[in-house]
Amino acid sequence: MKSLARIFLLVGGLGWLVAHAAATRPPNVIIILCDDLGYGDLGAYGHPSIRTPRLDRMAAEGLRFTDFYSPSSICTPSRAALLTGRYAVRSGMCNMGNSRGVLFPDSKGGLPQSEITLAKGLKARGYATLHVGKWHLGIHPGGQPQDHGFDHSLGLPYSNDMDRQPETVKGSEGWAEPPATGWNVPLVRDGQVQERPADQSTLTRRYTEEAVRFISENKQRPFFLYLAHTFPHVPMFASAQFKGKSRRGIYGDAVEELDWSTGQVLDALQQAGIAENTLVIFTSDNGPWLIMGEQGGSSGLLRDGKGSTWEGGQRVPAIAWWPGQIQPGITNQVASGMDLFTTVLSLAGAAIPADRAIDGVDLSALLLNGRPVATRPFFFYRDDKIFACRLGEWKAHFASKSGVGGSAQPAQHEPPLLYHLGRDPSEQYDVAAQNPAVIQAIRAVVKQHEAGLIRGEPQLN
Repeated sequence: MKSLARIFLLVGGLGWLVAHAAATRPPNVIIILCDDLGYGDLGAYGHPSIRTPRLDRMAAEGLRFTDFYSPSSICTPSRAALLTGRYAVRSGMCNMGNSRGVLFPDSKGGLPQSEITLAKGLKARGYATLHVGKWHLGIHPGGQPQDHGFDHSLGLPYSNDMDRQPETVKGSEGWAEPPATGWNVPLVRDGQVQERPADQSTLTRRYTEEAVRFISENKQRPFFLYLAHTFPHVPMFASAQFKGKSRRGIYGDAVEELDWSTGQVLDALQQAGIAENTLVIFTSDNGPWLIMGEQGGSSGLLRDGKGSTWEGGQRVPAIAWWPGQIQPGITNQVASGMDLFTTVLSLAGAAIPADRAIDGVDLSALLLNGRPVATRPFFFYRDDKIFACRLGEWKAHFASKSGVGGSAQPAQHEPPLLYHLGRDPSEQYDVAAQNPAVIQAIRAVVKQHEAGLIRGEPQLN
């Protein structure tokens, strides 16, 4: 009987140890980042003809943000800011006097090694790290995923419309039915070209398979998965399973395949028994590329799109999902992609860098307890200049310019244009004349920010 009692005590003790280990193990983190997905492109955000049942369910089970901002209105600076928690002007990853706003295949620069990325911070805490999808932060040694904390990587080094074959795709021709060989973009694994040109119709499926495999292989340890989809950036492709199935055309086909992909990732977490220990964030790198017409997305009721500092350029869908930790709901708290850096490191028990300015704040209390975020300014940079600033419900525009492909010169506004975003999210009614004190307060926070700003060395020459 004593031996039997000892066995029960041993088994009970082992059970406690397993439960304790699960409770104390830092959470897995998955960031799913779409390319050019607009604020109005998901069912949960009001789209009438694109079917996104898995994302709608994710939103119903998690926390859906109404006022979430991408750090920039275009690719490279947005991604640099998301991974470092810092406005791109601090790392030099934005247009700082040259004619380019993003990295191109012949660009010499990349994300500086001196930057601390989310992957680096989590890797120091023992996390397995994987980048899948679009990178767009550098192709040379020092600027590749493996140089910035990722154990492994699979994806495109830059946007899928680069390396265009001029003899195949001329001007804007070919967008409606893009030729498979129209772009010579490589698919790269761990720095080695696996396929060139990449078969873009298979990318979402292959990224998803890689992500699911990573989850299965690392379910016994904490991991960070950065799944940065190629789509819905033009040229638009979808697999045979989804092509021609959406009422919204090829754009809807691509988005519905992204919805399927997200469902596969969430299902993999459930099947591995680790959903309750995994934070999943779904969002976009900037607003929709409106000049692409049916090949571009929708910013819903928001003004303008990609490339602009109007709301449609940077306010994007964002859903946080963590079963048992995040209660279902909708929040109008102001947040941004830079906040993910600070939030995730805090949840993982990792140190927040103290030797540099960090612009992201910790959203843990909002995610886990519904506590409001302290009011702080959000700066809308276009290249290396502040075009607008949001403070609470108010947004002032000091300059404005339409999105990518729009007007050549920005319009200067003195006095600034002022909008109350709670009452006027479409930015139609300038109320600056009635609110001089608000303008004065916003000018003060911009001045304070600029006084302490240390600009990085330009990387996009």
